[in-house]
Amino acid sequence: MRLSILGGGGFRVPLVYGALAGGGVSEVTLYDTDPLRVGVIRSVLAGQGAGGPAVRVAHDLDDALRGADFVFSAIRVGGTAGRVRDERTALAEGLLGQETTGAGGVLYGLRTVPVALRIAERVRAVAPDAWVINFSNPAGMVTEAMAEVLGGRVIGICDSPVGLVRRAARAAGADPDAVRYDYLGLNHLGWLRSLTLDGTELLPGLLADPAALASFEEGRLFGATWLRALGALPNEYLHYYYFRRETLRSARAADETRGEFLARQQDAFFTRAAREPEAAYALWEATRREREETYLADGRAASGGWQRDACDLDGGGYERVALALMRAVARDEPARLVLNVRNGGTVAALPPDAVIETVCEVDGAGARPLPAAPPGDAELGLMLQVKAVERAVVEAARTGSRTAALRALALHPLVDSPAVAARVLARAGLEPGAGRD
Repeated sequence: MRLSILGGGGFRVPLVYGALAGGGVSEVTLYDTDPLRVGVIRSVLAGQGAGGPAVRVAHDLDDALRGADFVFSAIRVGGTAGRVRDERTALAEGLLGQETTGAGGVLYGLRTVPVALRIAERVRAVAPDAWVINFSNPAGMVTEAMAEVLGGRVIGICDSPVGLVRRAARAAGADPDAVRYDYLGLNHLGWLRSLTLDGTELLPGLLADPAALASFEEGRLFGATWLRALGALPNEYLHYYYFRRETLRSARAADETRGEFLARQQDAFFTRAAREPEAAYALWEATRREREETYLADGRAASGGWQRDACDLDGGGYERVALALMRAVARDEPARLVLNVRNGGTVAALPPDAVIETVCEVDGAGARPLPAAPPGDAELGLMLQVKAVERAVVEAARTGSRTAALRALALHPLVDSPAVAARVLARAGLEPGAGRD
């Protein structure tokens, strides 16, 4: 099998490559618009010692796609500088600036979806039989946009749900590889609603045990009282919705945003690793460890301040999901994974082509969402509102409509005023009325 990684100069690419050893991939092609970054990442892979497949660097998109069996799309349009602008634009208007949630996520989507659509069109033209696995954030809306071109041959993945399941299973005293689970929502907006081992439901007992809840990240992040009230375990990103005031206060008090930290950290890494290619892997590993230790720092500060557990510092998790997905499709070996796919009829209140994040059955024919119990009223309300935002972003990106962009931003639950939304768009150079409506 041949795998192409778009965004091949991305910092997390070595995690994917490390998972490929013995996985049946004969060649990995890296493509990135930044030659320095992709060169450094190639040096990291060379020093990784993972016994992985051959690596080549493509010099244009069509070259990267041609002959690929799988395409991993992990692009960051605008780089970390774009993320910093999104965060600071939102914070300047008193809004959360997280890159995939709220105003920051809308701005990032408006910038990313047009590029993702062009990539999908080139995949259809150059590699029509390839499967596209989308890592690019905001993953739900990007996958939904690409599916307009590629249909079911694009599947979105995220590491948050699998991390939640594994942490919850360990806290309940179960083997994470032996449990069954029910997870439903949108990307970065989902809930673990059932966790069973050999037919025995574990979730109620876990939610009733404050000590067990305090033993893992989501339990500490949301607190036992709120989790018992919910009756489910939320994805970590729901902290921005449930505790928006506390998280915003923490973000505004911080010396730098998450994007500013990553920009500073990664600039230093890539600069030094370009000068010292023989040390690239060791430098990458040290940088990766610091990155994981500081993950979700705003939310942890807002929930009392605590350090991440050692078992959560290995990095990613999304690379394991990607490899499992690829194996299931390529070998026609059924697997159950939490993925971003078209809804079909899983959530009756959403359109069939709306992308949701849920448990899927995967085989050689692709991924299909499993039947699921309807979401509760509160969960469905959030899903409907955020899905309206996502679809407005895709419309704005596809048509150039500034009115759709305003609607996307103003309807988001974390944006409290259409006037504020208009000012955010103006700060970002997307003022309504400045373009097509």
